[in-house]
This record gives sequence, structure tokens and C-alpha cells, in this order.
Amino acid sequence: MELQLGDVQTTALIPLAVKASETLRENPRIRDPKAVEIIQYLNIDTKPYDKFMSHEGVIARTIMLDKQLKEIIQEHPDTVIVNIGAGFDNRFSRVDNGKILWFDLDLPDAIRVRKKAFPDHERVTMIPCDALKSEWISEVKSSLRGRKSKPVFIAEGLFMYLTFDQIRTLLENLKEGFTEGGTLIAEQNNKMLVKNEKFHDTVKNTNAHFVSGTDSAQEIADLTDGISLVEEHSINEEMRKYSLFGKLFALLFPKMNDRWATFTW
Repeated sequence: MELQLGDVQTTALIPLAVKASETLRENPRIRDPKAVEIIQYLNIDTKPYDKFMSHEGVIARTIMLDKQLKEIIQEHPDTVIVNIGAGFDNRFSRVDNGKILWFDLDLPDAIRVRKKAFPDHERVTMIPCDALKSEWISEVKSSLRGRKSKPVFIAEGLFMYLTFDQIRTLLENLKEGFTEGGTLIAEQNNKMLVKNEKFHDTVKNTNAHFVSGTDSAQEIADLTDGISLVEEHSINEEMRKYSLFGKLFALLFPKMNDRWATFTW
């Protein structure tokens, strides 16, 4: 598989490597056979992308988001979900109920590689487009016809690579493009991580850089009128369940980890 990705898109190799190695463990907390398949095919050295803290963080955030999406889908079985900055994510296979529609949205170079790895599926559409543009919105809107539930948008490992102005643009596009409302579930980075990115155990091994962070997701909601913060949960809540180090990290650095935040409009 030819691998030509931009600097930020290369960070998709981090969760891919983590999910692959976790799947191969004796008692995996998540299973992602596709990640194993891709890593084996790429034949790349995963050591720079699979360090302890990133591993535990990726697994924790994956468990948390999978659980939240399954709850939403259980309540709204015909949900349309847009995975913004999809990378190599295989979440559809873990939450699919046989009825949802799913869109994987990413930059053209990322989608080109993704299409080589993932087979076509009648309820999954890959969109090669900059999420900050508005061209992709009409395709998603057309899928909502005849469906009762409002669309759900997820942004995992994305906002920290966007400026606040870029995040505002995305929020405005969502609000103006989906006037009947929707839900956005986005991962939030901490300001301290932005200042100390050179110490991040895996991102430092890429050419990507953190450009924004928040102390509270309310800072994101405040970027655009009409966006409301519903809830926010630290990844520590899940990560501390699995190791002594995770417990100590959550105790000593309660605000240092990333958070999942849910917004509506």
C-alpha cells in the first residue's frame, strides 16, 4: 500500500498502531482486526507510534466514544454519523446496527489511502474533502431525507491540530448547513499539552504540531452563537481503570489529559 500522507494526516498512524497492538494482546480491551491487517500490510515500524501513554489514552478514548455512540444509536437507530478526520478509523464496524448511515470525511490524500484499505460498504461513504470547506455538506444532508434523527458528527484527534478560527469555521458550517440541529462529539486537547508538545510520547515523532487547546470545552462553544456544551468527560475517567500508572496520572494530573465534549445546536 502506497503511503503518502501530510504531516497531520500521519498522526492517524498513532491510533492505528495502538489498536493493532491492543487487538493482538491476550485480553484486548478493544478489537480492530482491520488495524492489524493494515499495519501488517504497511510493514512499518510501529514503535514511534505506540508508546504507553498514547496507547492507554487511545484505548480509553476509543472505549468512551464507542459507548457513547452505541447509546445514541440505540435511542436513534437510523442515525447518520459523520466521522470528521477519519484517518484509518474502523469505528463503524464496532457500532453498526444494520441501519445507520456513516460518512468518513478526510482530506483527499488520507481518503486515497483509506480506500485502498477499506472495502466499499452500501451504508458507508468516504468523502475526500477538507472538513473546513462546505462542499461535503450537501451529500450528507441528502442522506437525512426520511430519517427522523438529527445527524451526529465526531471529531477524534482533530481539534488540537486546528486553530480556534478554523474550529469556528467548522462550527459555523455545521450550524448553517444543518439548520434543524445536530450533535458534535469532539476530543479536546489541554493547553498545557500545546505548550509541551515536545514531550508528547508519540506526536513528537511526527511533523505535526498542536496548535490549540482548552481548559474547558465551553471555550469551544463560545466560539459560535447557538452552540451549546452538553457534557465533558476526561479520558482519565476510563484510563484509570486499567493500570496503577493510569490511576496515579488521573490523581496527580486531573486536568492534563484529553477530554470528550458533546455539543448540540
